[in-house]
Amino acid sequence: MDATHSDTAGITLGSTLYSFTNEFHSRRYDLEGLVREVAARNLGPGIEIVGFQSVRGFPVVTDEFADWFKGLIAETGLTPTCLAINADALIDRNRPMTFDESVAYHARQIEAAAKLGFPVARFQYAATPEVVAQLAPLAEKLDVRLGLEIHAPHSIDHPDVIAYRETYERVGSPYLGFIPDFGASARSVPPAYKEYFKWRGIDQGMVDHALEIWEEQMEPFKRRAKFLDWAKAKDHDEVHAVDVSIIFGLFSRQPLNNWLEIMPQTVHIHGKFYGVDETTGEDPSIDYEAILPIFVAGGYRGSISSEWEGHQVSDDNGFEKVAAHLAMERRILQRAVQPV
Repeated sequence: MDATHSDTAGITLGSTLYSFTNEFHSRRYDLEGLVREVAARNLGPGIEIVGFQSVRGFPVVTDEFADWFKGLIAETGLTPTCLAINADALIDRNRPMTFDESVAYHARQIEAAAKLGFPVARFQYAATPEVVAQLAPLAEKLDVRLGLEIHAPHSIDHPDVIAYRETYERVGSPYLGFIPDFGASARSVPPAYKEYFKWRGIDQGMVDHALEIWEEQMEPFKRRAKFLDWAKAKDHDEVHAVDVSIIFGLFSRQPLNNWLEIMPQTVHIHGKFYGVDETTGEDPSIDYEAILPIFVAGGYRGSISSEWEGHQVSDDNGFEKVAAHLAMERRILQRAVQPV
């Protein structure tokens, strides 16, 4: 590796295969190909996968597949960091899962994480706090930590997240934690989305108004509704309005220092990004120069997956994007551990 573990403040850097969705969906790479390419391009050592994206038949994992996967990871010298699992509360469109069904659904996925050698399973807030509380003994038995992804427009003080924090305190298990997604602490909407809206021929006035609402100090979940009501009143194209409204679900403006409140319960991090400026070497929409030192000072010594989500609006090469992001992270972390 270009940087030792100590050079990155004791934090394990790496990639999630979700970053390479363009390469995967184009069938240029299968699961094995992606893993080998991550290793060959030095985009580890950490590696995260999305269960339902990467493993055929998930959450069923055969002994044969588990042995093959763990052998591949050992051969490539990578380190499993996190398996992303789903809540899928409405997998049956006619009714939501019952409590027992949700517990069983999540249990199978946690068992898959353990079988594949992942120490952390990322779950979604739709699981509900009581379901996760019920799963704590299984997590402890299998030695798999469960992390709620705090993803925009959620923040650590949103009622949905507060409910988990209160449940964690009541249960008292060290196996229940959080996974911050840095998109929840964006400083601006990424340029890639503005470029995409222009490419789609969306009215610039509508985009500008959406950006103004995004900047407003208000409850994040209300921004989208406010924008869509405005667009409807102005008789804007409904499809375009819905397209633009994605910014309210992907990026929000939680103050960076707020992450310190859940630092002791942070089990993994999604280093969300949408691009690194070629001139400055910085992320224009997420302030990594400020956010990474906060996690170092807060005592976080776990793993970060570089998560490029620009594939939603771009055909760019995910490997190149992640390489630039990892270089930026290493530079910032190396500076954070240098003696004053």
